Amino acid sequence: MSPRTLWILRHAKTHELPPAGRGDHARELKPRGRRAAAAVGRLLARRADPPVLALSSDATRARETAELALEAGALGCTLVLEPALYEATAETLLAVLRAAPRRSASLLLVGHQPGLGLLLGLLLGHEPEFPPGALARLELERAWKELAPGVARLTLLVTPEMLLAEDEPRT
Repeated sequence: MSPRTLWILRHAKTHELPPAGRGDHARELKPRGRRAAAAVGRLLARRADPPVLALSSDATRARETAELALEAGALGCTLVLEPALYEATAETLLAVLRAAPRRSASLLLVGHQPGLGLLLGLLLGHEPEFPPGALARLELERAWKELAPGVARLTLLVTPEMLLAEDEPRT
């Protein structure tokens, strides 16, 4: 079986409070968060293994992050909004990944802390620092339905600061 790639993206930087009269689910990205999400898309477009399927929480901040990344990278990737990813535990995230289509060799998962960090810890055996807008690339030698603790290898971890620094004009 050929290796699988799992891209994990934490939603980018948001406003601290939701729009008036709306709950946490409706919090939107800050301008810096929007720039960071677009920078993620440009990075994914330069990779040999960009995602073919994106699974995102339906919370506004996660959906915006996914949409901006896919648009900026011109990735012809299908985006599926999954309500179960909002406030998901590592076990819920693992169950969603196990149900991913077998033919999808590269997936993007967009969501929230603490679930994403706990999922990284579960798959890697350690939990790396994972700030808003961070992107991790994991390699897996198993089918999605066979995901289990400790089966992944971290091959890339970038933060928004790293991505936005790459985007700045050179003088």
